[in-house]
Amino acid sequence: MARYTGPKVRISRRLGINVYENNKGSKALERRPFPPGTHGRTRRRGAGSEYLTQLQEKQKAKYIYGVLERQFRKTYEEATRLSGPTGENLLRLLECRLDNVVYRAGWASARPQARQFVSHGLVMVDGKRVNIPSYSVGRGQVITLTDKAKNMIIIQHNIDTLDRKVVGWMDAAEGGKQVTVRELPQREHIDVPVREQLIVELYSK
Repeated sequence: MARYTGPKVRISRRLGINVYENNKGSKALERRPFPPGTHGRTRRRGAGSEYLTQLQEKQKAKYIYGVLERQFRKTYEEATRLSGPTGENLLRLLECRLDNVVYRAGWASARPQARQFVSHGLVMVDGKRVNIPSYSVGRGQVITLTDKAKNMIIIQHNIDTLDRKVVGWMDAAEGGKQVTVRELPQREHIDVPVREQLIVELYSK
């Protein structure tokens, strides 16, 4: 299972957003709201070429969803084959990843933890165990926790304390331990701070 294992706080500071959505990243951005490096304090965020701006938007999406370059490119190519705006298709495909659904359901505190839960076989789709984080869910599918996962303290703690509202394209049941994909997510359902059109422009060159 390929994943980024480098310094996460530096990535958040470089891109100017807490891409891992954790307390450590938030505190780091509060203490040092400038890019890392020797000239980080004097470097104007957002200054640079059009290419750099487009590249940074792609990097945001990659790190937020935990996808490496090869898989991200493959997802983009799939998005180009679908009808509708390519940028929205790209975000929709990323949102429909099983690890992201687990995160959106409130079972995991962050997407990396959600990916771990899926990889360890703690999640079922339509009653069958699925351990592939990139598995794409579809309309009408039911995602549940295994019996073992339902009794795990960390998952119950996340459900109780995160109080994360289920996104508009899913319905929750069984005390929050089951979600159903009511519809595929539309752009207004996706709250990630990414300008997807810039990613399209980058790949169109």
